[in-house]
Amino acid sequence: MENHNNVTEFILLGLFLEEEIKIFCFAFFTACYLAILLGNIIVFITIFYSHLIQQPMYYFLCHLSFIDTCFTSTTAPRLISDIIASSKTISYNGCMTQLFTFHILGGVEIFLLVLMAFDRYVAICKPLHYLIIVNRQRCNMLIMLIWLVAFWHSIAQLFLILKLPFCGPNVIDHFMCDSKPLLKLACTDTHVASILVIANTGMVVLSTFLALVTSYVIILYHLRNHSAEGRRKALSTCGSHVMVVLLFFIPCVSTYIPPPNSKDNDKEFSVFYTVIAPMLNPLIYTLRNAEMKNAMRKVWCKKLALLLQ
Repeated sequence: MENHNNVTEFILLGLFLEEEIKIFCFAFFTACYLAILLGNIIVFITIFYSHLIQQPMYYFLCHLSFIDTCFTSTTAPRLISDIIASSKTISYNGCMTQLFTFHILGGVEIFLLVLMAFDRYVAICKPLHYLIIVNRQRCNMLIMLIWLVAFWHSIAQLFLILKLPFCGPNVIDHFMCDSKPLLKLACTDTHVASILVIANTGMVVLSTFLALVTSYVIILYHLRNHSAEGRRKALSTCGSHVMVVLLFFIPCVSTYIPPPNSKDNDKEFSVFYTVIAPMLNPLIYTLRNAEMKNAMRKVWCKKLALLLQ
């Protein structure tokens, strides 16, 4: 059987098919994407140009803001343009490129959230050893490690799809190229491939989510020995992390754990971790964080003063 030669391009159906809501969706997702760019760039610049960059928690948050911007940019521009476009085709190579970049950046984001949970665990449960365990050299090594793991995850996902033959139809019921909707179009038995997708992505997402939940349960257990003020401060920080984790992981688990042939709402769930979560992350991490708000005032007042000189 020939490989993908019979299909040189795919057609993305997009998120919604109803004509009457297309203008609203175009305006809504354009506003969301601009909010993602603005919010995450503000957080990134604030941390990068302030003393907060020296603290591991904010060092990881700076990376998260950068990754959120890149991660959303792999899908949101295409989602927005396809809402009003008459032609929604994407080349085979373009589709595979989007699949690879989406999974490598998504993988980095998942593992980065784990690092942030690890940072909070050490800060609360082993405060005396915090600066020794989570030093800058180790932070840099952990960042490199998560990029390496995410790279191999996305390479495995890409090779899995590249081996499948696509003979037609070529209509993807989604707003982006992802492994599950592509599996439905393969003109061969995809039972083994479906299991591998669930093992490679679904179980990684689920096990990571359970590990994060476990870490926060341990943190809550250790907080019972802290003072009321210490508990309040720790819960404020951890509460922000938990909100981000839930926003990102629950839709992810709902997308990648069910088998590809099941009746699901994959593209609706995908909106939460590709658009909604990256948009809300800057708000979640800044509104309840006095250090971030103070740093934002200092950095942006200084930059405004320089512009007015």
